[in-house]
Amino acid sequence: MSVMLKKIKKIIIEYIISNRLFLSYVVISLISTLVTRSYTIGLEKSIYPFITDLGIILIIGSIGYFIKPKNQYKYFFTCVCIFSLIGLINSIYYVFYSSFASIGELASLSQTETVTGSIWEKFRIHYLIFIFFPLIFNIIHKKLSASSYYNFINCIEKSKTMVMSTLIVGITLLATSFIFAQKSDYSRLKKQWNRLYIVDRFGVLLYQGNDIVQTLTPKINSLFGYEDALKLFNDYYSSEDNQKYKEENKYTNILDGYNIIFVHMESIQDFAMDLEYDGEQITPNLNKLAKEGLFFSNFYPQVSTGTSSDTEFTLLSSLMPAASGTVFVSYYNRNYNTLPKILKEDGYFTFSMHGNLASMWNRNKAHPNLGYDGMYFEESFTYNEDDVINLGINDKLFFQESIPILENIEIEYTNYMGTIITLSNHSPFTFIDKYGEFDFSEEVEVLNEETGEIETITTNYLKNTAIGNYLTSVHYADSALGDFLTYINASDAFDNTVFVFYGDHDAKLTRKEINYLYNHNSINGELYTEEDENYIDYNSFEHELNKKTPLIMWTKNAKLKNVLQGEVKYYMGMIDVAPTILNMFGKTNEYALGHDIFNIKNNNIIAFPNGNFLTNVMYYNNSTGEYYILNDSTVIEDGYVDIRKDYIENLLEVSNSIIVYDLLNKKETNND
Repeated sequence: MSVMLKKIKKIIIEYIISNRLFLSYVVISLISTLVTRSYTIGLEKSIYPFITDLGIILIIGSIGYFIKPKNQYKYFFTCVCIFSLIGLINSIYYVFYSSFASIGELASLSQTETVTGSIWEKFRIHYLIFIFFPLIFNIIHKKLSASSYYNFINCIEKSKTMVMSTLIVGITLLATSFIFAQKSDYSRLKKQWNRLYIVDRFGVLLYQGNDIVQTLTPKINSLFGYEDALKLFNDYYSSEDNQKYKEENKYTNILDGYNIIFVHMESIQDFAMDLEYDGEQITPNLNKLAKEGLFFSNFYPQVSTGTSSDTEFTLLSSLMPAASGTVFVSYYNRNYNTLPKILKEDGYFTFSMHGNLASMWNRNKAHPNLGYDGMYFEESFTYNEDDVINLGINDKLFFQESIPILENIEIEYTNYMGTIITLSNHSPFTFIDKYGEFDFSEEVEVLNEETGEIETITTNYLKNTAIGNYLTSVHYADSALGDFLTYINASDAFDNTVFVFYGDHDAKLTRKEINYLYNHNSINGELYTEEDENYIDYNSFEHELNKKTPLIMWTKNAKLKNVLQGEVKYYMGMIDVAPTILNMFGKTNEYALGHDIFNIKNNNIIAFPNGNFLTNVMYYNNSTGEYYILNDSTVIEDGYVDIRKDYIENLLEVSNSIIVYDLLNKKETNND
């Protein structure tokens, strides 16, 4: 036994000595993947992502043995740089979206020049470790070059043997990971919707490689999977379930002949509407609108990586965002059945308005394809650099300058439909000098331990915090909205117009940042613990439920005011907006995936791009399989979750098939 152990020890020592460069590549690359998971989802106890990443690193590294030893450094160095870049990009990306980057987003990099502030705000100093990995590998190479290592290896290395042995070990590791995978793991890997789960189960490298395949395959060959996608499409739209909830209701045709303007409110969440400090509301104008108009109080955006652009697309088309990449950048030239196109059939003039560059999110190409005739972007407004907040023209000036344009549209066209996109409330929320101050001061009674008397102190604990800066920004945006409403009410125009105000998505604040709002102890400056009677359990589910945004229909038309009034508590997603409003015009979109909320009511299921879903009963997390009951007294029926999971999976696949394979365009062509 001792002889055998000595032989094994000798083999290991000889292998290490003769493969120092390769082993350095393996160790550094593996550490890079571990750090990536540590900075994002965390290092779980599961060994499978570690095994999978190591297997891929070995398989890719085995190719290096085909290269002469003196040139192997260039290949391994390139690999280390790529793995480090994957780690750096995903770590920063995760802070923004709590997800992992897709190659489809690489086409969106041209957009980052306008969100540089947001990127730098999310950058963490410890991300620099990804830059050190290639530097460390380079130092190791220089030390080996200074020795006789490369000459020695050139004489003894058997490249074919090393390729095969390394490849076999790598494949064995991958096979081990896949053998112990469950059927649902393969399904999630194939569909690539639940990125967090894929990385947690298979590691970041397999996720990234799989994403490349998923993203490029339809682009390389538009017929790849087309027949399956078409069958899925036809089965879905011909099913009896798809015919449900399409009857008329009391809102049918009430907007016939009216104009409609959507006001896209950047990053405004409902919870801000509930807050006031020293009697001053954060959003007095939104609150006034909610009381005067038809307020949908359980409304949820369904965005993916395209954020604002996803909202625009989902609202107009009643389809979900693309599974990979963004529709506005990667799939803008497909045919979509949209609200503007349907209203144009009745002679409506359609337009969009935005205080930024027309190229932002590729809107100059995407908007015409979605059905907008007129586009009024940065070049349509008069402003100087002092008028800019963050991404573009400040909301106050933007609204002020929009009124003459809107009035001219009303004069020139009998009917119109438009979208006005605001900007000022975009992250990072750091432009305090331009927002204006909001006083978060509160008076708190505390016990003076020395005197034993109760004293009143003033605290301003939200000042200069992430949540405090956000609420200050929201207050500014709400003030600009108030100015806009003043213009509208003072104008002789717009009496025949309905306005739809909606928050496009959440503010991308972390749970920790928002928890500070609910659990900060003003007396000692610390957070309440679970043992404290004032503690609020702001868990991950509460954080997701808190991402709802305002949706309000409002008009100054005397006849419609009494109809478009009240609170609608049904749970509603962004894909339900177009079907609901089209019914009010007496129209339908036969390819809508959403529903008229006044037909489906409490039976609605809100799908999220990652496979999560929300009903009036529960919020379900597709990544963990856990769910949160909205009402403790609710009894969950057997099969409740599985039935809705199947529904969500089918809906997401149908939607993505329409986008990727341009099914609506091909269907029209075939019908012709």
